[in-house]
Amino acid sequence: MSGAAGGGGGSSCLGAAAAASCSSAGSPYAAAAGGGAGVAGRLPARVLEHIFCYLELSDLMRCSLVCWHWSNILADENSEVWRSLCNRTLSEEALRSDILCNLPTYKGKLKAYQHGLSSHDCSRNVYVKKNGFTLHRNPIAQSTDGARGKIGFSEGRHAWEIWWEGPLGTVAVIGIATKRASMQCQGYVALLGSDDQSWGWNLVDNNLLHNGEVNGNFPQCNNAPKYQIGERIRVILDMDDKTLAFERGFEFLGVAFRGLPKACLFPAVSAVYGNTEVTMVYLGKPLDG
Repeated sequence: MSGAAGGGGGSSCLGAAAAASCSSAGSPYAAAAGGGAGVAGRLPARVLEHIFCYLELSDLMRCSLVCWHWSNILADENSEVWRSLCNRTLSEEALRSDILCNLPTYKGKLKAYQHGLSSHDCSRNVYVKKNGFTLHRNPIAQSTDGARGKIGFSEGRHAWEIWWEGPLGTVAVIGIATKRASMQCQGYVALLGSDDQSWGWNLVDNNLLHNGEVNGNFPQCNNAPKYQIGERIRVILDMDDKTLAFERGFEFLGVAFRGLPKACLFPAVSAVYGNTEVTMVYLGKPLDG
């Protein structure tokens, strides 16, 4: 069985270019801190924390690389800095509902928002609600519609939760996809897994799908229970071992796919039922145990 830490792990494809820029000698952040020995580097923690409360996430990530003193201040993921940014960034619905209930820290909630389903990388027949985490499919006949996460992964281990908040219809698939995989097609089909660019688990039939073929039943047990609306499925992508696995109710269901390609893979979902909704929350690096 595996859990997940809200802090995240591994490297994303939209990786560390910005972070690397702040480590250069010419960085304004490094100049201000003087490598930790300048005036800014000697400011009391409470003063720096107050200043940091006015910065955005990209600035804070750069600041954490300036010197040990700044990094140590930002290491507390439930500090006033992260709470302030969380309240400015996330919707009231996301903060007050149980959407983020499995993320104990403010920084973890912000990372989940960063990794949410994309409103720009999806079928024209779906949209991401104002809470930033829930996908709504419009009632369009004879269409299968999907969406990718904002950030994909080419290395490291990553976990996210996904659950349906409406009827599944005849096909409801969760899984992963490359940027080349289509997010819309005609008819009611298993879009994820319909080509060699995506891998999916159809929750309706308990089938694994890839390259247009059924790769067996999942989970591999007799009389496997059907998915229940509202049930959270945990997806575990291991880009080091090139595997995709699933959990349900903290029960490890097993590895669904092995031998994944060395490519940038994105969390993905596809749906067919009109007005159904699907929520995805990135959890971070999974922990064994």
